Amino acid sequence: MKILFSVIIIFFDQLTKFIIYKNIPVNNSVTVLSFLDIVHVKNTGISFGLLANSGYSSIISLLVAFIVVFLIFWFFSTNNNIEKWGLLIIISGGFGNLIDRIIRQYVIDFIYFNYNSYYWPAFNIADIAITIGFIIIIFGNYRKKNIE
Repeated sequence: MKILFSVIIIFFDQLTKFIIYKNIPVNNSVTVLSFLDIVHVKNTGISFGLLANSGYSSIISLLVAFIVVFLIFWFFSTNNNIEKWGLLIIISGGFGNLIDRIIRQYVIDFIYFNYNSYYWPAFNIADIAITIGFIIIIFGNYRKKNIE
């Protein structure tokens, strides 16, 4: 069940990135709602464009791979089911972005929220999965500490 869930996350992440890659030229966008654009951004940095264009793309890719391996070891060593689900979702998102880094040397980001001069950096399905996984782990551990 967990492996299937992970495969589904990675599949949808890669599918959405492929659709963007094939249909929207780099650095172009399509407005969906007044506050939401679908863009095609090459992200050589980490989540939400941090360290983009820093020249450290290879180092970042290697670091991401090490983090994913660390999370896999953590996944197999924990007995906390909520923590396992959170880790699985983070690992799935990490793999989705790592696939991009291996194939293209950058990650495709495409979801872009903005309002007037305010904006949130572009992100993708893998970034959403990573964020949700962290939230699950944080709330799961918070809940566990309050129950004990």
